[in-house]
Amino acid sequence: MASFANKENVCVSSFGARHLNDRESINREKKEKSRGKLPVFELLETKKKPKIEMPTEAAAPNNTNNRHIHLGNSTEITDPRHHHVQRYCSNRISTCKYNGFSFLPRFLYEQFRRYNNIFFLAIALLQQIPDVSPTGRYTTAVPFLIILSVSALKEIFEDVKRRRSDNKVNAFPVEILVDGNWLEKQWKDVKVGDFIRVDNDSLFPADLLLLSSSEQQGMAYIETSNLDGETNLKIKQALDVTASMTSPENLASFQAEITCEPPSRHVNEFNGNIEINGEARHFGIDQLLLRGARLKNTAWIFGAVIYTGHDSKLLMNSKRAPLKSGTIDVQTNYRIIFLFFVLVALALISAAGSEIWRGYNIPQAWYLSFLEHDPKGSFLWGVLTFFILYNNLIPISLQVTLEIVRFFQAIYINNDIEMYDVNSDSCAIARTSNLNEELGQVKYIMSDKTGTLTRNVMKFKRVSIGSHNYGNNEDDEFSDVTLLEDVERGDKHAEAIVEVLKMMAVCHTVVPENKDDGELIYQSSSPDEAALVRGAASQKVTFHTRQPQKVICNVFGTDETIEILDVIDFTSDRKRMSVIVRDQEGDIKLYTKGADTVIFERLVRGSEQSVDWCTDHLEDYASFGYRTLCFAVRKLSDGEYEQWAPEYKKAILAIENRAKLLADAAEKLEKDMVLVGATAIEDKLQEWVPETIQALMAADIRVWMLTGDKRETAINIAHSCALVHPNTELLIVDKTTYEETYQKLEQFSARSQELEKQGKEFAMVIDGKSLLHALTGEARKHFGDLALRCHAVVCCRMSPMQKAEVVEMVRKLAKHVVLAIGDGANDVAMIQAANVGIGISGEEGLQAASASDYAIPRFHFLRRLLLVHGAWNHDRSVKVILYSFYKNICLYIIELWFAIFSAWSGQTIFERWTIGMFNVIFTAWPPVVLGLFDHPVPADQIMKYPALYASFQNRAFSIGNFSLWIGMAIIHSLSLFFLTYATMEHQVVWDNGLTGGWLMLGNCAYTFVVATVCLKALLECDSWTWPVVVACIGSIGLWIVFVIIYALVFPHIGGIGADMAGMAYIMMSSWTFWLALLFIPLATLMWDLVIKSLFTIAMPTPRELAVMYTKRTTSFNGFERLASNWAANQGPTKDGAHVFASRFSLRKRIQPVDSGVGSPRHQNSEKSENSSLTSSGGGTTSSDNHRRNRKNGGKSSAEYGSTEMSTWNQNFEGAEPAFKRGGASSSRSSYTNRAFVGDQNVTRITVNDENEMPRGTSYSSNVLENMRLLTSSLRGSTTGSSRSRTASEASLALAEQTRYGFAFSQDESAAVAQTELIRNVDSTREKPTGR
Repeated sequence: MASFANKENVCVSSFGARHLNDRESINREKKEKSRGKLPVFELLETKKKPKIEMPTEAAAPNNTNNRHIHLGNSTEITDPRHHHVQRYCSNRISTCKYNGFSFLPRFLYEQFRRYNNIFFLAIALLQQIPDVSPTGRYTTAVPFLIILSVSALKEIFEDVKRRRSDNKVNAFPVEILVDGNWLEKQWKDVKVGDFIRVDNDSLFPADLLLLSSSEQQGMAYIETSNLDGETNLKIKQALDVTASMTSPENLASFQAEITCEPPSRHVNEFNGNIEINGEARHFGIDQLLLRGARLKNTAWIFGAVIYTGHDSKLLMNSKRAPLKSGTIDVQTNYRIIFLFFVLVALALISAAGSEIWRGYNIPQAWYLSFLEHDPKGSFLWGVLTFFILYNNLIPISLQVTLEIVRFFQAIYINNDIEMYDVNSDSCAIARTSNLNEELGQVKYIMSDKTGTLTRNVMKFKRVSIGSHNYGNNEDDEFSDVTLLEDVERGDKHAEAIVEVLKMMAVCHTVVPENKDDGELIYQSSSPDEAALVRGAASQKVTFHTRQPQKVICNVFGTDETIEILDVIDFTSDRKRMSVIVRDQEGDIKLYTKGADTVIFERLVRGSEQSVDWCTDHLEDYASFGYRTLCFAVRKLSDGEYEQWAPEYKKAILAIENRAKLLADAAEKLEKDMVLVGATAIEDKLQEWVPETIQALMAADIRVWMLTGDKRETAINIAHSCALVHPNTELLIVDKTTYEETYQKLEQFSARSQELEKQGKEFAMVIDGKSLLHALTGEARKHFGDLALRCHAVVCCRMSPMQKAEVVEMVRKLAKHVVLAIGDGANDVAMIQAANVGIGISGEEGLQAASASDYAIPRFHFLRRLLLVHGAWNHDRSVKVILYSFYKNICLYIIELWFAIFSAWSGQTIFERWTIGMFNVIFTAWPPVVLGLFDHPVPADQIMKYPALYASFQNRAFSIGNFSLWIGMAIIHSLSLFFLTYATMEHQVVWDNGLTGGWLMLGNCAYTFVVATVCLKALLECDSWTWPVVVACIGSIGLWIVFVIIYALVFPHIGGIGADMAGMAYIMMSSWTFWLALLFIPLATLMWDLVIKSLFTIAMPTPRELAVMYTKRTTSFNGFERLASNWAANQGPTKDGAHVFASRFSLRKRIQPVDSGVGSPRHQNSEKSENSSLTSSGGGTTSSDNHRRNRKNGGKSSAEYGSTEMSTWNQNFEGAEPAFKRGGASSSRSSYTNRAFVGDQNVTRITVNDENEMPRGTSYSSNVLENMRLLTSSLRGSTTGSSRSRTASEASLALAEQTRYGFAFSQDESAAVAQTELIRNVDSTREKPTGR
């Protein structure tokens, strides 16, 4: 542990300070990375290392960094190291951005990262110089302080919400042993050295040493999906010296000393010693229960607290809540820098103009001769004066307007009923509002798997036995009465059926538990195994008792005792598990289950027919994303087994080459087997996950899956959730050394370029060990280049920090917005590293939701969050920013035009307080209503056509769009000033011949500017609602009312605005003013109408096309094609849908396939958009369709995408006339979903002519139908497509092994040898209560 002592320091503050890594260790790590070497501490996360014995207690003082803990209530503790309360962190956690001390500095730092705030602070300070400011000393400072105050209130409000979430976690109940009794306290009260009790299905509140449990031998089942994404349960085992302490009385008298390593983030490494009665025993990761993990299938455990709060390994893998800034803010900063230089240039030009005017005119005006020697008339003084005069070119109200808009946009998200989940009674939560626009700019999504995409609920669905394919895809679990009927009537497959059911009930590591109420539950480290055992029980083969070396099953009403002779464990290399049993008749049998690729090659000769049947069924299962297992059996003679058993036991005891010896021994027995069947298990996805991923891909978003689970499971789920399809070429990186990984990445990088040229889709799969090397040294560049080219990326066996590293790498290389979504504590680092972090606020996701920027109850709500709220918020916020720049330039550049006529004196044309109130009062509401009530496109339309999402990003805040707005502002200011000047040129605008002075010109121009910019907001708004109209028209009226009150009242209050006395009456008594108020703003806005019309006609954006189609048609089919209403759509609407989709698709369009006039595809494509959908339902099995399609040469009727996404691939040219004709003779090529073109060997969804199917056709339910359509979409497309997807031999050799995916028997890298442990369990023994 000397190495740990040098690297780690212990947290010693009672306020919860976290431990810090030694600086030398960090520097050494950086140097090793730069040289391409692998840092040792990273290897600890992914590779098992030999156990390092901890020093004994006698040696402990030599290592001051080791943690020393006293267990038990000792009346005399003289060692100061044992004062835990003062020495170690509390168990209270905090994910807040601020506290009472850090709020002011962190808030000011965040605010002054925005350049405009720095600018206005400088202006406010400059205005304090006497006589330098033409606009007064406080016209900038007062609004600026108001703006900062509003921002501070918003930050406090949002941080209070974070604190409430933290308090919810800190207040979770836990039982702590106090004076021999269990007292219920809160998580925050847990201290190092406490004894605590954790019941089944509860989370561990801290890192604990497992002392004892309700199970035999001190076993405990642990679910760590919240930590590492693993779906399998882990088995932990207490030390034998503590396993017998099963009552509080035993614990109350227990005394021990613990010496262990200091806190570290290595979740797979731990070493410590426990000294009991002078005898030291080593304990390690086998006995450590991590905070955030959950106790499963175990009534209770007793534990001793080792690490608390931010010292726990879970929190050590988390980062402090970062201060995130949006891309829009960064771009706005650049725009502000540009305007700053424009401002400086204008100040220099104006000061130069002043110098020129003074040089020509002052000498000739003897009465102004004193100005020649005035120090305030210098060039630098003039620059400063004009700099302050023009400072409002940068809108001071921009940030506060954005803060208000973002705040209410967040309320929209929180109250969106479409993102409310009834089951959990929870809704979407915007924990921060600063990133609302980022939701509309996402290019990469990094998603966790377990709990985010999947429910981690395994269901036994189908079973293949001989030529029969039992079960269906519609029911939630296996449901087929013909299976038992075939057994009862003695079908030819009856014996095989019984054998498969027995294997399902015997070949596993499940422990049964009979409850007092007669309920039978199964405790298992693998949810797959539990699903198979439950499936067998549902078919009257019930496993109910486990005793040492034997199991008892009830087979069709009769108990059978089966002796377990040997178990050959599952490994990722073997891809199978075998059990040698002796049945009730005394026969010895080998039961083997595993992947089809390894089972088929070990079958007895003559099994070709069985293999063909099984292969057909497996393809059907694979197309639905099921996890499959093949079952084979072989009878052994007594002599053969007696000859083999000693060799196997010798291999078990071997130290060197143990794995090879075990594999060689297994190979001698696992041969000449008989295939008896195959099973299909469904890893239940979250609701609408595939549809959501398809929609996100249609929106030109790349989706990556980052998981701690196994590679095969990850690939299987990637197929199920539509992330990849069967013909996507998988580039699998699974090397263990740096050199091999580098060569593989280099090879695949070249291969990816070839695939791009060929137009083929490909995805990369990489595991944690390879990723460790891929993120190091020169390999990082190759990995980044390859990953960014891929259609999708699947990273498996990842640690939490590796997830964060991948996110940071993509952010740096891609220069795009990266969104991370997860539900567990293992996703916190990833969520915090991403531009936008989304937490699933489910039962498992409190930690992720607390650290996230936004929380949603279900993954499929991400679709609406991005496509609707994201696109709307992005478009609205960009309009707010551009409009704010526009209105300020429109008003304040008039000062420049006026300077030409005012001798470049720096005289303002407007009254000083009206200048300050322009942004704060008179034009404050139009940008707010633009940001809150403008609907660029209807929500249902963008949900139907996700390609619109990407189109919003293209021109939203581009340099061209910004330049257009600035140009229009300059044109408007020229028009407003010179039209006003022309109107007031002779100054006599009253019948009595009086004149109004310079303020008459200024007030009239100001009024016309307010009217113009408010009406401009109406022109820019895509949807007029009453708040928009009221705000814009009301702002004009507000100025009229204000100027009347200001002119009448304020000049008499301390002389404020003395120049404005009587100006309201003077201005409004002129008919010229009222006529100009009607004419000048309308004449100015004619520029907008002309330019907008030209752009819309010549270069319409997808959004403008969408708006026009919305107004032109009442309804049309698009992305959202549910089975319940697809057949009901009639008339010309369908044509509009095709034209709309073909124009708006951002994906690369592909030339339509000419299938020939006589092809079924051609014949049925004419009215495909108005058709009914046929699938494998309605009495026709998937295998029947598969065989029928093969007989037809792989051709089927016209096919049409997936459940929802229709990415049209036909060129639009020449198509619209055909749509308009719509006659029976018109024909056109069919449309194929580009993202999901399947192969010819699987069932397809077909879209037939509406006349070919009766109108009464219906499905079981919308949900089931959409799920069936969705899974079929992974398989369906044209077989004659020119876009053939023949994968490379090098890639498919490995990819084919994982294509179907198989359920795993156990965790091969488990901390405890599961099979030996489980085989010695006696389920008939009574369990202690722990009370």
